[in-house]
Amino acid sequence: MDLGNRGFCTATLIGPQLVLTAAHCLFERDTGARIAAQDFQFLVGLRNGRAAAYRHVAIAVAHPDYVYAGVDNLDRVAYDVALLRLDQPVRLPSIVPFETGTRPHIDGSVGVVSYAQDRAEAPSLQQLCTVLDEALAISVLSCSVDFGSSGAPVFDISGPVPKIVSLISAKADLGEEPVSLAVAVNEVLPVLMAEIEAQLGGAPRVGGVTILSGGQGGNAKFLSPP
Repeated sequence: MDLGNRGFCTATLIGPQLVLTAAHCLFERDTGARIAAQDFQFLVGLRNGRAAAYRHVAIAVAHPDYVYAGVDNLDRVAYDVALLRLDQPVRLPSIVPFETGTRPHIDGSVGVVSYAQDRAEAPSLQQLCTVLDEALAISVLSCSVDFGSSGAPVFDISGPVPKIVSLISAKADLGEEPVSLAVAVNEVLPVLMAEIEAQLGGAPRVGGVTILSGGQGGNAKFLSPP
């Protein structure tokens, strides 16, 4: 479903029916109102206007400690992750969910794949960038990002299989240098899984950088492995 001026975020398949994105993508940017899960449409492997599959969302949960606010702050970024459960699983031979992994430490090398504002019709792998700093679940990356990169996966490509290690939350300035802020996936994923299980009727539900923007929420572009 086209959500018009709500914009879009990048989202990534990590299981046949599970998708990771930024929590702020679940909210109207101007009003702060929560967008209904069924209003999202995910375009699986979108390239040049065509997708391998189309799915809607049955359940969308933000990290329980995430609070949407008009003013960005580090406390907000630390929990800016959402997990979505699709109404139907994606089971196509050409679509393989990505694995998640532990984020690299300072000076580690990572890559960001996203549908940004100037390349919304196909995903793009940026040049490798570096982890400049980290605190709690937040990594400061040398990657420069733009609107639409919200929720974009950050990959550790040092091993034989690329693994998602964090998600882009916001673009920022570190001194006069453009940087991006990312949330470590494996440190928050268990909490999000518990939230999904709770809504399915299963298990109970079990803070020097000036932030410029957290991007725009809306209909999401859905990454798939090349």
